[in-house]
Amino acid sequence: MRPENDTFLKALLKEKTEYTPVWLMRQAGRYLPEYCETRARAGSFMKLAMNPYLACEVTLQPVERFSLDAAILFSDILTVPDAMGLGLSFAAGEGPRFEKIVRDEKTVSELFVPDPNDKLKYVTDAVVEIRKALNNRIPLIGFSGSPFTLACYMVEGRSSTSFSNVKKMMYQRPDLFHKILDVNTKAVTAYLNAQIEAGAQAVMIFDSWGGALANRQYREFSLAYMKKIVEGLTKEHDGDKVPSIIFTKGDAPWVEEIANSGADAMGLDWTVSLGSVRKQIQDKVALQGNLDPAVLFADEKVIRDQARAVIDDYGMIGNGGHVFNLGHGIDKTTPPESVGALVDEVHSYSVKFHR
Repeated sequence: MRPENDTFLKALLKEKTEYTPVWLMRQAGRYLPEYCETRARAGSFMKLAMNPYLACEVTLQPVERFSLDAAILFSDILTVPDAMGLGLSFAAGEGPRFEKIVRDEKTVSELFVPDPNDKLKYVTDAVVEIRKALNNRIPLIGFSGSPFTLACYMVEGRSSTSFSNVKKMMYQRPDLFHKILDVNTKAVTAYLNAQIEAGAQAVMIFDSWGGALANRQYREFSLAYMKKIVEGLTKEHDGDKVPSIIFTKGDAPWVEEIANSGADAMGLDWTVSLGSVRKQIQDKVALQGNLDPAVLFADEKVIRDQARAVIDDYGMIGNGGHVFNLGHGIDKTTPPESVGALVDEVHSYSVKFHR
């Protein structure tokens, strides 16, 4: 059964909506004082993420504060490789790192597809808790990192700006790199389907680092595997369609190919025009985005003006097709009142585009 407010789902499926729905990547996070309090109570990020009840609590915090049209599961994109036994940890001020790094025949051969109902059960348990707490008010989004993005962390062992080890393997040992991507693809597909089975009503693939690839390599090492995931996803659950979203940061060169991936929607960062992409792909899929997150540091008038500019750029809507979002995750120092102004403006201003 669809939630009472199903505007987000309608927009993804290009059904008629009364206004443009809005949610924000990383909407549950450090910019909210209530999140910081819960994280401190948990003791660490991983203890927070692995506690279904606390994960539920922080997932709902932005939903209770703002009139958002969707909630997104609080978790991390690196839960899958952690479940493979790579030993994920978060050092203060350093971001994620893995104890075991995957760079040779032996470590690649030891990779396996984790059972989502075993090593990742804390995630599906959180989905169940969140759905109960939402009480069918708005939809819940499940997610995972893309096979390539996960591989970046697995091969580098931590965050990187150059991805030198990843690209060295990709060019020198493409056979080995493809093996990593193949395992990741099977793992992500099973993981997302488990989230859907537990109650996620839409799913999103975060390809955070796909834009770092050269043109041909993006098609071969990132998009091809995301297509396989989309093909393997559960498309309907409990009588309702479960739409999927692909988001590659820096995806401008490949928008037509992403639109043909089989996903229902494509996320866009702030470097492209929604209207231009919409025309280029001829409304084949819904678009999600694409306000620059830095706008939220401006005063309220600028925030409202910039929100209007994004909606104007997308243009008139016969049916659904636009989900308002940021072009990437919200910054941890964003003032919460800025988010409130943004959500209010998107809802109030967009109405005239849906008549």
